[in-house]
Amino acid sequence: MRAVIQRVQFAEVVVDGQTVGAIQNGLMILLGVVDGDTDREAQTLAAKTAKLRIFEDEEGKMNRSVCDEGGACLVVSQFTLCADCKKGNRPSFTSSAAPEEANRLYELYAALLKENGVERVEKGVFGADMKVTLLNDGPVTILLDTDIWKKA
Repeated sequence: MRAVIQRVQFAEVVVDGQTVGAIQNGLMILLGVVDGDTDREAQTLAAKTAKLRIFEDEEGKMNRSVCDEGGACLVVSQFTLCADCKKGNRPSFTSSAAPEEANRLYELYAALLKENGVERVEKGVFGADMKVTLLNDGPVTILLDTDIWKKA
């Protein structure tokens, strides 16, 4: 599983002209599910996301998590995070999980964020053409990849 996590002042996702998810002060999470990912990767990534200390404390140091801040998360599925660009100029998406399994793990990840203490979790619409607007705070953008952790 791969996640691009952005600390935001606000984020919104729109489908067919309708806002389907919106947050203030929290994390905008783009989530890619790779073929072979399991519940274990979802559990590991959700726990890491909820505890990731990327919010500033009173001294200006990144020492607080989204849970410490009482912030929200907006999770948007993004299979393009699974792109392989090694050959040629057109990305290959063969490493992406099959849609049914990717959606199941996307939903599980969002539910596990709540179980790990995130008060409010909003989502996009899996597989939809989504328009995302956000104001990155910092900017702070972190890439998490469970495949890298498995190899370490």
